[in-house]
Amino acid sequence: MRWGVSIDAGAGAVTAAPLISVEEALARVLASASEPLEAETVALSDALGRTLARDLASRRVQPPFANSAMDGYALSAVDAARASARLTVVGESAAGHAFAGRLLAGQAARIFTGAPLPEGADAVAIQEEARREGEAVVLTAPVAAGDYVRAPGLDFAEGEIVLTTGRRLTPRDLALAAAADHATVAARRRPRVAILATGDELVAPGAARGPAQIVACNNFAVAGIAAAAGGEPIDLGLVGDEPQALAAALARARAAEADVLVTLGGASVGDRDLVRQGLADAGMALGFWRIGMRPGKPLIHGRLGAMRVLGLPGNPTSSTVCAILFLRPLIRALLGDPAAGGDLSEPARLGAALPAGGPRKEYLRATFASGIDGAPLATPVASQDSSLVKTLARAEGLIARAPDAPPAAAGDLCRVIRFAPLGA
Repeated sequence: MRWGVSIDAGAGAVTAAPLISVEEALARVLASASEPLEAETVALSDALGRTLARDLASRRVQPPFANSAMDGYALSAVDAARASARLTVVGESAAGHAFAGRLLAGQAARIFTGAPLPEGADAVAIQEEARREGEAVVLTAPVAAGDYVRAPGLDFAEGEIVLTTGRRLTPRDLALAAAADHATVAARRRPRVAILATGDELVAPGAARGPAQIVACNNFAVAGIAAAAGGEPIDLGLVGDEPQALAAALARARAAEADVLVTLGGASVGDRDLVRQGLADAGMALGFWRIGMRPGKPLIHGRLGAMRVLGLPGNPTSSTVCAILFLRPLIRALLGDPAAGGDLSEPARLGAALPAGGPRKEYLRATFASGIDGAPLATPVASQDSSLVKTLARAEGLIARAPDAPPAAAGDLCRVIRFAPLGA
């Protein structure tokens, strides 16, 4: 059992408490989103990236009629069973302009890709295997029934479920929804994610800085991760280490009807780390505090009225890793994604040796290269100091190591989490 520190909200007493695992922490975070947010009607033009709240059934058959898969000549296969067959061309069928009559024995119609197959035809001779001679066409290859014909319903049937609940809509999905005759979809409301960066040392980019101050940057990364996951970031600004200012910011989060409140910094045990105590004073029901991971140990999770609360550490790497591992799944769960808590990692091989790991689960920033066996080659960056913003930006993902991992040699198997697919 790993041990951490617990602070009694009333008396401020510090006591020993076990560190929960990353897996247990994630399970508790997801449990706070057991019910997804309500649905709303969204125009298809605004639905990219939204999450379906209900199955989408087609309102039509696709294609609605037999049509040609190629440019050529529509005909009856009975008349085209041999090469050198000669048929009379009596008209044409184009997309949006069907042949009006019926083909009789020995007749053909010029046809273009996507055009309806004329009545009396059951095949298409492609133009590469046909030679036009005035009002006739001579085939250079035999044709069988069904050649180059798309049957009605080849793509989908009326009433068929084409997109399922919980799916996050891609550009390809939007095309499918449109083809199924939907101008709108029922999507989950985007979770409102209020983000509050804390600390006397922080100033906004471009603002005047004092001699002991730094520029706030974590809020931009966390807002980006929230948006990429499907959330709606709400910037609560920067708050110094002062209880009244923190209380006012929490009031702004409530007024914004945030579904999730993310605090950055002030989550540890120092005298000036006031966030956890400020949240307790505001009435937060604490879920857990401090978990067995590195970086990101001083993570807070709780509930403040209707808001789920995640208190992330202040170091850039720590806050980013925690946002990937906990905030992103929370947002996806609120959106009804059935894979919200799924494993983000994939197999890889180490590009360099690693010493034995510590007692907490570790996440090492790494770059990736192509491996000889298809598995990516993951090389940890030289310095794993969690304050390094440039190192974090240039890393391509994380090597995930179990607690008390044994030493590992270059080429050994490992698990990695890529930043790019997560929008991180």
